[in-house]
Parts: sequence; C-alpha cells; structure tokens
Amino acid sequence: MSPITRLQPEARLTGAVVHNGLVYLAGQVADDATLDAEGQMADILRQVDALLAEAGTDKSRLITVQIFLADMGDMAGMNRAWDAWLDPANKPARATVEASLADPYWRVELTGIAALP
Repeated sequence: MSPITRLQPEARLTGAVVHNGLVYLAGQVADDATLDAEGQMADILRQVDALLAEAGTDKSRLITVQIFLADMGDMAGMNRAWDAWLDPANKPARATVEASLADPYWRVELTGIAALP
C-alpha cells in the first residue's frame, strides 16, 4: 500500500498531498491579498516552489496547473508573473478560467499536480 503524506495541514485542508508518486496541490492563494494579480501570482508561485521542495520535487515536474482568476482582465498581469517563473523547457498543461473566489480580495488561485523524481 502506498503511503499518503499530507504537507502543511490547516483547519480545513492540506497544502499538498503526496501519494503514489504524485504531489497534489491544494488551491494556493496569496498571503498578501492587497497585491494586484501579478503580485498575488508571484506570491502563489513562491508558495508552490516551497510546497514542491518540501515534497521532494520542483516546478520542472509539474504535470498540470489550473488557474482561477476573479477577473479575466487580470490575465496579462498574472501571465507576467507566470512567464517570469516558468521553466520554459518543462511547461505543464495549463487551464485558466474566470471564477468567483472565496475571498473578494483574492485575484488568483492556483492548483496543480506534480510528479516526484
């Protein structure tokens, strides 16, 4: 039986779950909701790097990413942060949709799946 490891547990969720060679990221949001979409995305990607490192992998092993924007008008700013962070040799599959987020100050939320080495 493959173990299940939960990273950074909180009251209602776990930041990431590692199981059967995969890392499942919970929805990541910015620690500072006063930032614009570009700033929030940069903050989220910093958190993703930290979670993946804790799990024993990195962004080059991302398989898929889903991005939720409160307003599609923020796409350009979000993409600037994404493009600055992205490993161009190892791009994941990605979908971006507009969605109402749980906190009205959140501009961006991201979830994804990565492989362990």
